[in-house]
Amino acid sequence: MARILAIDSGLTVTKAVVFDLAGRQHGVARRNVEQCMPAPRHVERDMAGLWNQTALAIRDAMVASDSKPGDIIAVAATAHGDGVYLLDRAGVPLGPGILSLDSRAGAQVDRWHKDGTANRSLHLTGQEPHVSAPSALLAWIRDEQPDRFARIGHVLACKDWLRHCLTGSIGTDRTEASTSFTDVSTQGYTTEALSLFGLDALAPALPDIAGPAEIVGRVTEEAARATGLAPGTPVAAGLHDVTASTLGIGAHVPGIVGLVAGTYSINEVVSRAPSVGAGWFCRNAVQPERWNNMSISPASTTNYDWFLDTLCAADKARTAAEGGSIHALLAPEIEAGLSRASSVIYHPYLFGSPHGPGPSAGFLGLRGWHDRGDMLAALLEGIAFNHRHHVDILRNAFLADEARLTGGASRNPAVAQLFADVLDMPVTVTETDEAAAWGAALCAGSAVGAFDGVEADPRDLAALSTRYTPAPDRAMHYHDRYAAFRAISAEMRDSWDRLNTLDTQHRGAPHDR
Repeated sequence: MARILAIDSGLTVTKAVVFDLAGRQHGVARRNVEQCMPAPRHVERDMAGLWNQTALAIRDAMVASDSKPGDIIAVAATAHGDGVYLLDRAGVPLGPGILSLDSRAGAQVDRWHKDGTANRSLHLTGQEPHVSAPSALLAWIRDEQPDRFARIGHVLACKDWLRHCLTGSIGTDRTEASTSFTDVSTQGYTTEALSLFGLDALAPALPDIAGPAEIVGRVTEEAARATGLAPGTPVAAGLHDVTASTLGIGAHVPGIVGLVAGTYSINEVVSRAPSVGAGWFCRNAVQPERWNNMSISPASTTNYDWFLDTLCAADKARTAAEGGSIHALLAPEIEAGLSRASSVIYHPYLFGSPHGPGPSAGFLGLRGWHDRGDMLAALLEGIAFNHRHHVDILRNAFLADEARLTGGASRNPAVAQLFADVLDMPVTVTETDEAAAWGAALCAGSAVGAFDGVEADPRDLAALSTRYTPAPDRAMHYHDRYAAFRAISAEMRDSWDRLNTLDTQHRGAPHDR
């Protein structure tokens, strides 16, 4: 049976998924990849360790799907975008990969905003530099690790490193290439961008650009031994994971806002012409002469995961031991919390915000009579409010009258309805569990002619989808709560800065008693 293998490597987990040509999932395997934080704001991982775990996940998925090596007709990878994975001129990893949660380059980005570099970048590349952009991280390495900088031979993204491990080839795809150094009008590299950031020396290190659905290599003998794939299996270039997610749910087309509620709040609209603004990244879409306009921040359902791990650990362990689900346990509490009036507001800025690095997360308005359900309801509202912040930016600039939502929380009907009410627009959720992997699979299948194109999804999306329509009274209710959320955020700027200064003050040793 002809099948496609897709790799989806996130910030903590790397996955392999086997699909048939009708889009049905036959096997999935997950392997954790350890993060390393050697210093404040540094978030890295070992590149060899990532490949080893990915290879094991592929082998596990082959077993789980009862697939023979010859069944796999094509492979493609998707992975977290931004950050950098560096190779020297011999193709050997040059230190650990730097993840998109890394913020070591904050001072550099602040300088670029003050001296006008950020604004010039916006109009040239379609985006202002941010702390985990390749431009910022490479400038930091240039200034702080000059010996490492001098040895850079290839600047790759995460999925490009996995492609190299599979095939031995070096390159990137259209979506990934546009994170820092492409001209927003031509969609190709420009030396002007390198010069803007003082990175001219890296011109030879930028990887060649392919289309996401182009064959860029074949599985090597060494990779075949590690993964269980057949040597010579075609490998497509793949694509950036947030783009893959929206492609996988049928949202990578003009007129639809694609929402990915995960570690990051991802909100995207495809356009047929480039349009730049300070509130979004204008990057290359999957197809030539289309642009993917992304408004994002690291402030989505990772807040929910943190709440479960930190404040519900005992219940989580107990339900797991009993074969149950912590999500099912909490669902009635969440629904009850969402159904009643509450003064509790939550800002979901545990790992960052749309307003820079200063804001932090917190509950406001808590009273003694509030319970866990009220806190969870406020937390989920805060996540939806943060998505609305980004969606409002996009629908003020682009035509978009409906949304498609993916991410773990979208499987909860109460949460999906919450998004529809908060956004005051219809929200559709598909049954696709692994949307990003399916987006990569569409590219792999198209590359070998199994599909007519990346947008020729063989699934019956209408049959796989549930549409949530906003209720007028609930939409008005959340309009008022969102106004409070925004006003409090604006009023908190000085207070957040004051709190951040406390983070640098040492308590000293406790007094003897």
